[in-house]
Amino acid sequence: MTLSPAALVDFLNGVPPALLLVGQMLFCFSAILALARLFGQSGLYIYIIVAIIGANVEVLKAVQFPFYEHPVAMGTILFSSTYLATDILTEHYGRDAARRGIYLSFAGYLLFTLMMLLTLGFRPMTAQQAGEDMAWALPTQDHLAALFLPAPALFASGMVSYLASQLCDVWIYQKIRGATGQKHLWLRNNGSTLVSALIDNTVFSVLAWRVFAENPVDWHALVFTYILGTYLMRVASSLLDTPFMYLSRRALAPHLGTRGA
Repeated sequence: MTLSPAALVDFLNGVPPALLLVGQMLFCFSAILALARLFGQSGLYIYIIVAIIGANVEVLKAVQFPFYEHPVAMGTILFSSTYLATDILTEHYGRDAARRGIYLSFAGYLLFTLMMLLTLGFRPMTAQQAGEDMAWALPTQDHLAALFLPAPALFASGMVSYLASQLCDVWIYQKIRGATGQKHLWLRNNGSTLVSALIDNTVFSVLAWRVFAENPVDWHALVFTYILGTYLMRVASSLLDTPFMYLSRRALAPHLGTRGA
């Protein structure tokens, strides 16, 4: 018996990327509601922290989608899903709770990055030290280095854009809610996300793929694929997450008590 997910990965490799992208969206949104149902406010914090770490690892993988001229770095959907979690926190627990989630995820990603850099700092085994029994571990240093040596540049780009866009998202959400009261949940969910997502796309793309990049992408690809192109993914993600926003009250009902009324 093996627990290797290789067969699952092979199967998913055969799925059209656009279809898998929709599947990723639905998985992320469903996970948010499941964690909210199980753990309430803490579950939403868990999701945001894990998603931010995952998105900043996933961004190292590029995929060719049929609707883009150039391959696109991953991470857009996973990162975008955090806006749903933040909006749910703002809606049901208030602005301070949403900001706490933002700062917790910042701290979590920073801590994770430092841990991985310290791990890389340990001198790797030689082939003689590994012998036959540990030969399988010899490539691990290079594998980890490929993932985490770009981390400081991605951390700087991702966290500047993340803090700016997420704090903007919470602020816009509160402004729309102040103007509409309890009505038009769809408007504050989509309005806040669509504005803040464009801010995030622009700031992250300029910093990650031009300012800090060893091999900067050309401006045409930067603007039309990385900024505007992936922004269309953000728009689709925001529209698709709206039903999940309405379901969040039911998911959180055991934790909200009278506040969920």
